Amino acid sequence: MSQVLDTPPAPASPAAATEDAAALAARYGLSVSGARPTLSAYVRQLWARRHFITAFATAKLTAQYSKSSLGQLWQVLTPLLNAAVYYFIFGVILKTSRGVPDYIPFLVTGVFIWTYTQSSVMAGVRAISGSMGLVRALHFPRASLPLSYCLQQLQQLLFSMVALIVILLAFGVPPGPAWLLVLPALALQSVFNAGLALIMARLGARTPDLNQLMPFILRVWMYLSGVMFSLSDKLPKTDLPVVVQQAVQLNPVAVYIDLIRFALIDSFTADNLPPHIWAFAVGWALLAGVGGFIYFWKAEETYGRD
Repeated sequence: MSQVLDTPPAPASPAAATEDAAALAARYGLSVSGARPTLSAYVRQLWARRHFITAFATAKLTAQYSKSSLGQLWQVLTPLLNAAVYYFIFGVILKTSRGVPDYIPFLVTGVFIWTYTQSSVMAGVRAISGSMGLVRALHFPRASLPLSYCLQQLQQLLFSMVALIVILLAFGVPPGPAWLLVLPALALQSVFNAGLALIMARLGARTPDLNQLMPFILRVWMYLSGVMFSLSDKLPKTDLPVVVQQAVQLNPVAVYIDLIRFALIDSFTADNLPPHIWAFAVGWALLAGVGGFIYFWKAEETYGRD
């Protein structure tokens, strides 16, 4: 009785196995889970979730002070108290108010506009790293998170702007057509903030220590942005080279602060503005907004998988 031994088939090479898997996926219309979509498809996905972004931002803002006795009143009190502290230190003790007409409206405007960017940056750093449960549980465009946090900070700013208008009127600053310039200035700043938040969200997802480092970087940035004093008045009195002085005046936050001061405060005239400031405002918004969005999108498939 003879026995025939069949030779087992040779194992498929990795390349062949990959080719077979790709063929099967194409045949049945399968795709890689969580793969990065094209840029245009990503934009469409975000637009389809615009209601989620808005609702998430509103819910976060409502819950922020829900356990406080004064509740949502802190949305106005917090920036006002910050402005009061800065006024006491810089306006009363250090006398930076000298030579600055309407110093209190000048200071409060700077504090409110600076706080908008500062809060957007810090929220962006924590947008992905602080929402890992949501990121790992659901499939959605991850840019929804930093954008919703930026929208939350914009809603916070709108509450502060009501208080700012009251302060302007109380200190004799009359309303005028120039106040309408606040709208394009804030729109450009919002695009800049969103782009910066997207950049920080990607960096923060990989480097948790960034959350501890950013307050120190932001503090230096605040002093370089003329929040408490007039850059056009103080910089010429320093020994800094002209190029450095121009770079300080044209840093993005200083640009947006100056534009909104120019719109709201009559005594803050065009002489206080650096040249071509609107062009720089648009340029910063496009650079951060478009660049930040693409930078964040390129790492879309890595969020929540580290």
